[in-house]
Amino acid sequence: MAVYLDLVVFLNFLVDFLLLLGTNRLLGFHGQVGRCALAAALGGIYAGACMLHGFHFLGNSFWRVCVLGLIAMCAFGTNKSAWKRCGIFLLLSMALGGVAVCFGRRDVLGLVLAAGGIWMLCRIGFPGNMGGREYVPMRLSYGGNTVQLTALRDSGNSLRDPITGEPVFVVGGETARKLTGLTEEQLRAPLETLAVRPIPGLRLIPYRAVGGGGMLLGLRMDSVTVDGRTQKAIVAFSGEEIGNGGGYQALVTA
Repeated sequence: MAVYLDLVVFLNFLVDFLLLLGTNRLLGFHGQVGRCALAAALGGIYAGACMLHGFHFLGNSFWRVCVLGLIAMCAFGTNKSAWKRCGIFLLLSMALGGVAVCFGRRDVLGLVLAAGGIWMLCRIGFPGNMGGREYVPMRLSYGGNTVQLTALRDSGNSLRDPITGEPVFVVGGETARKLTGLTEEQLRAPLETLAVRPIPGLRLIPYRAVGGGGMLLGLRMDSVTVDGRTQKAIVAFSGEEIGNGGGYQALVTA
């Protein structure tokens, strides 16, 4: 049977591309089409190399896992949220390979067991509501300082500036320190901090949460870009970190 190298490269590129986009979608991240396409091209080239004389060894399990990991890092990066996406991509890739083998052998029981095993791994290794959140890239600039973040679109975030009525975004203490130089002690004592006015334009943003409420320090940024769209916005600074070490560091309105 004749095997066409260009067809192998194209089909593997297409499968990897769709798997990478699907992984982002499952975990709530936007597509990042360019990075996914570049990583998928690497996968297509690898598949083509496996077909060449003298390079068949690249098709063994060790090299497959290594290349899948490299593809995932090219598409998602190496930050905390990227590792979770890398894991999901590896599981999806192995699941697809298992499904193809089961279909080829007409092994219905194996297909059911493989699907159940992948489901259990996802539940154990990645607990939570997959696909129930939406993360977007965010860039904040103030006083010559710029910070890149991942923000969660929060439908429950109804925080607004009491003077203008504008929506207010929320970031953690580390981001506030990088942008403004405000310390953790200043953020946790907003009334005292505002009294000495360490930064022009600093204001108080009242908030209410489950179990109580209070005040946050807020400031209008020089520039705010959310999901590629630049806008004027006020950002409130929480004394605690946002996201509890998860995949996001800010909250924006849905």
